[in-house]
Amino acid sequence: MRFMILLKADQHSEAGEMPSEELLTAMGKFNDELIKAGVMVSGEGLHPSSNGARVHFGKDGGVRVVDGPFAETKELLAGFWIWQVQSRQEAIDWVKRVPMPMMGGEAEIEIRQVFEMEDFGDAMTPELREQEERQRAALAG
Repeated sequence: MRFMILLKADQHSEAGEMPSEELLTAMGKFNDELIKAGVMVSGEGLHPSSNGARVHFGKDGGVRVVDGPFAETKELLAGFWIWQVQSRQEAIDWVKRVPMPMMGGEAEIEIRQVFEMEDFGDAMTPELREQEERQRAALAG
Protein backbone atom coordinates (compact mmCIF):
# COMPACT_ATOMS: atom_id res chain seq x y z
CA MET A 1 0.00 0.00 0.00
CA ARG A 2 1.20 3.47 -0.82
CA PHE A 3 0.21 6.50 1.20
CA MET A 4 0.73 10.19 0.60
CA ILE A 5 1.68 11.98 3.79
CA LEU A 6 0.67 15.64 3.54
CA LEU A 7 2.36 18.21 5.76
CA LYS A 8 -0.02 21.10 6.30
CA ALA A 9 1.22 24.67 5.90
CA ASP A 10 1.20 27.24 8.66
CA GLN A 11 1.83 30.97 8.84
CA HIS A 12 5.59 30.36 9.04
CA SER A 13 5.85 28.11 5.98
CA GLU A 14 3.53 30.44 4.05
CA ALA A 15 5.76 33.38 5.00
CA GLY A 16 8.66 31.53 3.38
CA GLU A 17 10.49 31.05 6.69
CA MET A 18 13.08 28.32 6.37
CA PRO A 19 13.34 25.58 8.99
CA SER A 20 16.17 25.72 11.50
CA GLU A 21 19.34 23.69 11.16
CA GLU A 22 18.10 21.64 14.11
CA LEU A 23 14.83 20.75 12.37
CA LEU A 24 16.58 20.04 9.04
CA THR A 25 18.97 17.70 10.87
CA ALA A 26 16.11 15.91 12.65
CA MET A 27 14.11 15.60 9.42
CA GLY A 28 17.17 14.29 7.56
CA LYS A 29 17.69 11.65 10.25
CA PHE A 30 14.01 10.68 10.07
CA ASN A 31 14.17 10.42 6.26
CA ASP A 32 17.25 8.18 6.60
CA GLU A 33 15.20 5.89 8.90
CA LEU A 34 12.35 5.79 6.36
CA ILE A 35 14.75 4.93 3.53
CA LYS A 36 16.57 2.27 5.57
CA ALA A 37 13.20 0.69 6.45
CA GLY A 38 12.19 0.66 2.75
CA VAL A 39 9.24 2.97 3.44
CA MET A 40 10.08 6.24 1.68
CA VAL A 41 9.38 6.39 -2.05
CA SER A 42 9.73 10.17 -2.37
CA GLY A 43 9.27 13.37 -0.42
CA GLU A 44 9.73 17.09 -0.86
CA GLY A 45 9.05 20.41 0.78
CA LEU A 46 6.97 22.98 -1.09
CA HIS A 47 7.49 26.69 -1.64
CA PRO A 48 4.78 28.95 -0.16
CA SER A 49 1.52 29.40 -2.06
CA SER A 50 2.64 32.92 -3.04
CA ASN A 51 4.80 31.17 -5.65
CA GLY A 52 1.93 28.95 -6.79
CA ALA A 53 -1.17 29.11 -8.94
CA ARG A 54 -4.54 27.39 -9.08
CA VAL A 55 -6.20 26.44 -12.35
CA HIS A 56 -10.01 26.33 -12.31
CA PHE A 57 -11.94 24.48 -15.00
CA GLY A 58 -15.47 25.76 -15.51
CA LYS A 59 -18.55 23.83 -16.59
CA ASP A 60 -18.55 25.92 -19.77
CA GLY A 61 -15.07 24.65 -20.67
CA GLY A 62 -13.38 27.87 -19.63
CA VAL A 63 -10.09 27.82 -17.79
CA ARG A 64 -9.15 30.43 -15.19
CA VAL A 65 -5.75 30.80 -13.50
CA VAL A 66 -5.50 32.34 -10.03
CA ASP A 67 -2.06 33.27 -8.73
CA GLY A 68 -1.15 32.73 -5.08
CA PRO A 69 -0.96 33.44 -2.27
CA PHE A 70 -4.08 31.66 -1.09
CA ALA A 71 -5.97 32.78 2.00
CA GLU A 72 -6.80 29.58 3.89
CA THR A 73 -3.42 28.52 5.31
CA LYS A 74 -4.95 25.49 7.06
CA GLU A 75 -5.95 24.09 3.65
CA LEU A 76 -2.48 24.47 2.11
CA LEU A 77 0.43 22.06 1.97
CA ALA A 78 4.03 22.66 3.00
CA GLY A 79 5.41 19.30 1.86
CA PHE A 80 4.72 15.64 1.22
CA TRP A 81 6.07 12.11 1.28
CA ILE A 82 5.02 9.01 -0.61
CA TRP A 83 5.48 5.93 1.58
CA GLN A 84 5.17 2.22 0.78
CA VAL A 85 3.85 0.45 3.90
CA GLN A 86 1.81 -2.61 4.77
CA SER A 87 -1.18 -0.80 6.28
CA ARG A 88 -2.79 2.51 7.19
CA GLN A 89 -1.79 1.83 10.79
CA GLU A 90 1.87 1.50 9.83
CA ALA A 91 1.65 4.89 8.08
CA ILE A 92 0.09 6.37 11.24
CA ASP A 93 2.85 4.84 13.37
CA TRP A 94 5.54 6.42 11.16
CA VAL A 95 3.78 9.80 11.16
CA LYS A 96 3.77 9.79 14.95
CA ARG A 97 7.59 9.76 14.74
CA VAL A 98 7.89 12.80 12.42
CA PRO A 99 10.06 15.49 14.07
CA MET A 100 7.27 17.97 14.82
CA PRO A 101 6.00 20.50 15.41
CA MET A 102 7.45 22.68 12.71
CA MET A 103 8.56 26.24 13.38
CA GLY A 104 5.34 27.64 14.74
CA GLY A 105 4.37 25.15 17.41
CA GLU A 106 1.31 23.14 16.35
CA ALA A 107 1.27 21.05 13.19
CA GLU A 108 -1.07 18.76 11.30
CA ILE A 109 -0.25 15.90 8.94
CA GLU A 110 -2.83 14.21 6.72
CA ILE A 111 -2.51 10.59 5.54
CA ARG A 112 -4.15 9.56 2.26
CA GLN A 113 -3.96 6.19 0.54
CA VAL A 114 -2.83 6.21 -3.09
CA PHE A 115 -4.95 4.28 -5.58
CA GLU A 116 -3.42 1.12 -7.03
CA MET A 117 -4.44 -0.37 -10.39
CA GLU A 118 -6.39 -3.15 -8.64
CA ASP A 119 -8.65 -0.56 -6.99
CA PHE A 120 -10.25 0.27 -10.36
CA GLY A 121 -11.64 -3.23 -10.97
CA ASP A 122 -12.91 -4.04 -14.47
CA ALA A 123 -12.52 -0.42 -15.60
CA MET A 124 -8.75 -1.07 -15.67
CA THR A 125 -8.70 -3.02 -18.94
CA PRO A 126 -5.61 -4.96 -20.03
CA GLU A 127 -4.81 -2.11 -22.44
CA LEU A 128 -5.05 0.51 -19.69
CA ARG A 129 -2.99 -1.70 -17.35
CA GLU A 130 -0.29 -2.01 -20.04
CA GLN A 131 -0.32 1.76 -20.56
CA GLU A 132 0.01 2.36 -16.80
CA GLU A 133 2.93 -0.08 -16.53
CA ARG A 134 4.62 1.54 -19.54
CA GLN A 135 4.23 5.00 -17.97
CA ARG A 136 5.61 3.84 -14.61
CA ALA A 137 8.59 2.25 -16.35
CA ALA A 138 9.26 5.49 -18.27
CA LEU A 139 9.13 7.48 -15.03
CA ALA A 140 11.50 5.07 -13.27
CA GLY A 141 13.92 4.87 -16.18
